[in-house]
Amino acid sequence: MQAEIHPKYAEITVTCSCGSKFTVGSTLGHDLLIDVCDKCHPFYTGQQKIVDTTGRVERFKQRYAMPGVADKVKADKE
Repeated sequence: MQAEIHPKYAEITVTCSCGSKFTVGSTLGHDLLIDVCDKCHPFYTGQQKIVDTTGRVERFKQRYAMPGVADKVKADKE
């Protein structure tokens, strides 16, 4: 191995937007600000934030719907 070619590995402080702080090892060299951590992510907390995805999906379906296809799908289901 060659000497002095690897980046310095040090501990940095990671700060989340919710206020949580923790330290990790990194070659980044400076502190890091993140948006989501395990203290505030919905997967870990069990709390889900409501996002208006229904309106987006409906707009997408209306915009890209092919004429006659919806009628055929409804007829096949019946």
